[in-house]
Amino acid sequence: MADFLFGAAPAAKGGAMKKPVKKIVLIEPRSPDYHIFSRYRLPRLGALILGPILEQAGHYVKVFVEDMIEIDFKAVFEADLVGISTITSTAPRAYALAAQIKKHGVPVVMGGPHVTWLPDEALQYTDYVLRGEAEGSILPFINAIDTGEGLGDVPGLSFRVGNHTYHNPMGERCPDLDSLPFPDFSLVRANLGSIRPVMTSRGCPHDCSFCTVTGMFGRAYRFRSKENVLRELRTIDPKQVIFFYDDNFAANRNRTKELLELMIEEKITPKWTAQVRCDVTKDRELMELFRRANCYYVYVGIESVNPDSLVAFNKKLTVEQIEESVKVFHEFGIRVHGMFVLGSDEDTVATVRETAKFAKKNQIDTVQFMILTPLPGSQQYRQMVEENRLLTTDWGLYDAHHVVFQPKRMSPLELQVENFRAMRSFYSISQILHRISKLDLIGVFLKSYARRLERNWSARNKNYYNVVKQMKTDAADRVNLTWAKARDDIARRIQEFKDRNVANAAKAKEHK
Repeated sequence: MADFLFGAAPAAKGGAMKKPVKKIVLIEPRSPDYHIFSRYRLPRLGALILGPILEQAGHYVKVFVEDMIEIDFKAVFEADLVGISTITSTAPRAYALAAQIKKHGVPVVMGGPHVTWLPDEALQYTDYVLRGEAEGSILPFINAIDTGEGLGDVPGLSFRVGNHTYHNPMGERCPDLDSLPFPDFSLVRANLGSIRPVMTSRGCPHDCSFCTVTGMFGRAYRFRSKENVLRELRTIDPKQVIFFYDDNFAANRNRTKELLELMIEEKITPKWTAQVRCDVTKDRELMELFRRANCYYVYVGIESVNPDSLVAFNKKLTVEQIEESVKVFHEFGIRVHGMFVLGSDEDTVATVRETAKFAKKNQIDTVQFMILTPLPGSQQYRQMVEENRLLTTDWGLYDAHHVVFQPKRMSPLELQVENFRAMRSFYSISQILHRISKLDLIGVFLKSYARRLERNWSARNKNYYNVVKQMKTDAADRVNLTWAKARDDIARRIQEFKDRNVANAAKAKEHK
């Protein structure tokens, strides 16, 4: 039990480092499985912003994005400090790395959304956790461990001293995003391909029940000045595609218009894509600016076409508005990647199938059918914990492709099967032939790629699928069992599946 639950620990001290922190390694652990973005392995920006901050303070920094480059463990074990960022699905790999690195006497600090919400779990593997945005706390933290004093004053720091655990109060989120350095992609030392991520804002004024963005970055929408964004865009090869990493690129429409107008005026209009909401299409002036500024693809959180599910997700949209938005995007020559979340408490097998039909009927260009995943920090997670509906806390399965909770109106098997069916239906041979008939070669490529990806995922997860098929305790109310007992039975089966995979991997390694 923590002595201070998110309370200050002014008297807490740790021993000073044996030598000053000069060499720092930052690691982004690899993703656990195939996913829709596997072809375009892009780094998250946290380490690439922290890197320049640390370098400007006189530190030597190396960054390893494991999805893009192998970790040089010689460099890791020679470092004075290692930082590991993690999201929920990469937590098992992050914890394994932290434990391995600590055995070599190198101190480890972890950050990112997952450990922000579960710092006590993380402290079983790491020395320190920096919760929330780390740009303002990383240098005070290093100074504190260098001197052995002031750990209790570092905003958002969680740590242990002896048998005592401390969780310092969170600090202020970065109020001026212009003050942050541009991400240094040279730190990755890997081929980044044709896509360059650019962050222009943080936060989201909306609060979808399955999302962790507002918990991590707040509902207050903070954004960089348009001049600051343009300065970064000028440093990027115009042949590269810009992916605006904002969680909601057009949350402030007037600000977005000003940015796009300046891009057009300065003739900085590379192809770009962004995450937006359906309701941006109500503003045709904004849509015209999207077109003129060379937007070619949008990632739209449609989530569901079941009206009750939209309400459950806190999505203030109607099915008619969604249909109209897809038409408007296409009218302006912009392709649509529709993101759907299957498995709300209002979903049934029938509503999931209707969602898949909707995507084909409205000629959405590409889709993700994601299984509802209750991520720590979200409203959905709190609800599932309170109702005892989590089937497993094997975080590697929390990737939106595996069922990890007991659905309310379906069994886990039904939800998993319907997710497979939705993907296979949308990316079927007939759908690819339809694109060929329209001479839509880009659409043919995208659908063919996604079809291969889905089949690869199915092959890699065959054992998991078999486990789900064996879940005779699938819907507890059908067999007069409590959800808790059903959960325990399924969790046991999932663990057996994971153990078999580990054993098979070990045998394969022995035969090499």
